[in-house]
Amino acid sequence: MTEIRVGLIGTGYMGKAHAVALNSVAAIFDTKLRPVCETVCATTLEGAQAKAWTFGFKRATADWRDVVTDPDIDAVVIASPQSTHLDIALAAFEHGKAVFCEKPLGEDLAASRKMVAAAEAAALPNMTGFNYIRTPASQFAYSLLQAGRIGRVHYLRAEHTEDFLSDPNAPSHWRTQDRSTGCMGDLAPHIINAALRLCGPIASVCADIRTVFAERPGPNGPEAVNNDDEAHFMCRFKGGAMGHLFISRVATGRKMGYAYEIYGDKGAIRFDQEDQNALWLYLAEGPEAERGFRKILTGPDHPDYLPFCQGPGHGTGYQDQIIIEMRDFLTAIETGKPVWPTFRDGLEVQQVTEAVWRSSESGAWAEV
Repeated sequence: MTEIRVGLIGTGYMGKAHAVALNSVAAIFDTKLRPVCETVCATTLEGAQAKAWTFGFKRATADWRDVVTDPDIDAVVIASPQSTHLDIALAAFEHGKAVFCEKPLGEDLAASRKMVAAAEAAALPNMTGFNYIRTPASQFAYSLLQAGRIGRVHYLRAEHTEDFLSDPNAPSHWRTQDRSTGCMGDLAPHIINAALRLCGPIASVCADIRTVFAERPGPNGPEAVNNDDEAHFMCRFKGGAMGHLFISRVATGRKMGYAYEIYGDKGAIRFDQEDQNALWLYLAEGPEAERGFRKILTGPDHPDYLPFCQGPGHGTGYQDQIIIEMRDFLTAIETGKPVWPTFRDGLEVQQVTEAVWRSSESGAWAEV
């Protein structure tokens, strides 16, 4: 076994999830590389020291440069706001670190292109964090599609819908102030990543993006909402299929509506993250009277399930997706070979996102 010393930048919601993954991945997957939680970085030294104790890190700092320049650190996990991703990643590659970066890859398309160029010039392991596609059910869906089990795919309908801002009286805060933290910057990358993984590259899009609630209560009265609440777009896949994606943070009643339906000429697949341990499969086989969607509960025969649980139907959870991500990152470092999704895959998602914005602004189809 070989130790790999990791620096974590960012201690919020995703920072905690990655810290838990670092502390458990070796026990769950018996990885050849064993992460050592070396240094954690937060916005204040006091906060970083508190998180170092909570998360199990040896050292703490309030300056991310201390992490990326430290010769005792082998890999860096970036879980800070996307506006910081570019500078951190470039400095980390310059100092020979492998880098895992949360989605979206960069603050904008230009930043992401610079990050990809730096990663490929350095020839160092790099990954973008898309956790939802790693559920055993979605991994199984991907294997079914690769094996041609539902035939030639001709249509995908997908959504990422939540309701955390569906109340018009919910106060203004950081999520409502910047384009990069709007619906297209926050939620859309996940479901676009799923569409690309399951159905291949997207050629063109026709989109509409809007802000549903133009104002929200602020401490001194109403404040303008400066980003988008929801969007939808049609798309054409390079492989010939059509698609439609809907993204919303104001979808009343939806808590984790990461869902998709895929139709082929020999069957169909349905999935909904709110029931993440089940996949619905229809196969056009046998007598018509006996056909129908069947619910498949994930179990030890499905990808990455058995390391967590031996019992079929017992299920995996959100944190387990992050642990699977960390296993993949360690595999990339161990083998020196790219493991999906790399920085370039993260860039591909942002290329689609940028095309969606162009289409919405022009009112016409836009090439990716």
